[in-house]
Amino acid sequence: MKILVFSDSHGNTKTMMELVERHKPDRILHLGDVVRDAYTLREAFPDIPLDLVRGNCDGWLPEPEELHVTLEGRKLFLCHGHTYHVKYDWGEAAIAARAEGANILLFGHTHQAMCTYKKGLWIMNPGSVRGWDASYGVIILDGENTVCYTNPV
Repeated sequence: MKILVFSDSHGNTKTMMELVERHKPDRILHLGDVVRDAYTLREAFPDIPLDLVRGNCDGWLPEPEELHVTLEGRKLFLCHGHTYHVKYDWGEAAIAARAEGANILLFGHTHQAMCTYKKGLWIMNPGSVRGWDASYGVIILDGENTVCYTNPV
């Protein structure tokens, strides 16, 4: 299973659509700021399941601030990250993900891409899909293997 991970799109639906066309993912995750962009993706690619959480720029929309999704036997913990103060340190978010038994923690908010594996937990921020240093994330779940990485746009 190939999953594309976007965050902090801030109106850049064009790039996300191009990346979906290029990668042909089985699922799309959007980590907030701006969830309206995720709605646009959902309309453009109705056959690809899309999960999303709201970010600090999304106001009081009905989407959750965090979401727990199980895919191919892996538990994913999705959040925008602002409620866990990730601009300072992602440790609080990692503690929350581990408490939920997650295998993968996904957050945005900082606009800085990163991906690491620490003590049994994949931790990814896909960065912002908008800007001069735009980036996105990819997760591949293949049998028992999990591969996570970020890419520049």
